[in-house]
Amino acid sequence: MPRNPSEKLRHDLAALLHAQSVAVGSFTLASGRTSSYYVDARKTTMSARGQQLIGELGVLAIRDAGWAAEAVGGLTLGADPVAYAIARASVELPPIIDAFTVRKAAKSHGGKRRIEGCFTPGMAVVVVEDVVTTGQSALQAVHALAAEGARVSGVLAVVDREEGGRGAIEHAGYPLRSLITLADLRLPPEAYPE
Repeated sequence: MPRNPSEKLRHDLAALLHAQSVAVGSFTLASGRTSSYYVDARKTTMSARGQQLIGELGVLAIRDAGWAAEAVGGLTLGADPVAYAIARASVELPPIIDAFTVRKAAKSHGGKRRIEGCFTPGMAVVVVEDVVTTGQSALQAVHALAAEGARVSGVLAVVDREEGGRGAIEHAGYPLRSLITLADLRLPPEAYPE
């Protein structure tokens, strides 16, 4: 049984992800890799209970890492509910952290921005991601933000699949924290092919 409130939240989040977001079978991931399991984190990140857990754990993880964070966000769509959950939770666990989203490409109309929401050049930000596999989505967001003058403190993932993403992100010069790792998800034996 978890010993402290943060551990209890992590335990609850892992159980929720396991129940709502983990599927076993044959899948092609966004990275192009094939996998015997899939973590459809959106089923958890967009649920009311998932938002509560991710928000509180996200704020605590940012604080524990010692990261400066005026705002959080990442590549749309996976990062969006994570950023919103953390921003909302920060109201109850100040200091307040706002949210933004990074488009895959700048809009061709309107403000023609790639970064939308509460973002201004020079801000201290944390890039968030629902699931990190290779780290490429998080790094796309990091590079887009750096190009706009952001000071990126680090990358925070809800789930780290432990398949090289941490190494890629850290090799690029950014620390990675995750709320949950693959081991926390307690995958069934059939998720691990012989």
